[in-house]
Amino acid sequence: MDATQSLVEAIEKFAPAIKSAAALVGAGICMGFGAIGPGVGEGFAAGKACEGISRRPEEYSQLFRTMLIGQAVSESTGIYSLVIALLLIGKAG
Repeated sequence: MDATQSLVEAIEKFAPAIKSAAALVGAGICMGFGAIGPGVGEGFAAGKACEGISRRPEEYSQLFRTMLIGQAVSESTGIYSLVIALLLIGKAG
């Protein structure tokens, strides 16, 4: 019974540190995965816009405007992951 009591005391002692560490690791993973999608999406959109502009330079303003709107929508997922990561960091502190 003494060993079990010691284990319970150790878990209670380190529980806040484990919770903080898990929140910080979760924030890092959240930003890591949350940045992959917007990075790939925005790069793909910009590349296709460049292809379109090279084919039809007279449509530059239409393509550029559409590309910027698409990139803004794509970036929203990165912003959501940033908000979640900041909430997790706040929980860690």
